[in-house]
Amino acid sequence: MAFTVGPASGSRSRFRGGTGTFADINIVPLVDVVLVLLIIFMMTAHVMEFGLEVDVPKVNKVKDTTQVLPVVSITKDGDLYLNDKQANINELGDEIKRRFPRTDAVYVRADKATTFDPIAQVIAALGDAQLKVNLVTQPEDTAKRR
Repeated sequence: MAFTVGPASGSRSRFRGGTGTFADINIVPLVDVVLVLLIIFMMTAHVMEFGLEVDVPKVNKVKDTTQVLPVVSITKDGDLYLNDKQANINELGDEIKRRFPRTDAVYVRADKATTFDPIAQVIAALGDAQLKVNLVTQPEDTAKRR
């Protein structure tokens, strides 16, 4: 904040040296800070968007694994199967631990027409059972592209 020393307001002897002071607010630093904040906001505004639309890409490569793990399958109707036997989502974690006592991970295979809600519920149930989830995908058919 800067001060200008001069006569009291209303006095005609402005340049003759008066005894009063008057305070002017220096707004240059204020404008600098506001402009910097505006630039930061403009640069980060696109990050704050909600409800992003995601197009899931097709998989070109599939990782080959040698692990034999239980497979949880979800049909497009939302039916749940554990290694081709129908299962209940509320008992899924206990059933996997009972049938496969040494496993700490499972494969989740879902039909591509399945809505995300049943898939998310299965992943959450498996997470509650302290099991790692591996999603199963199929490779893209490269013969059709040529």
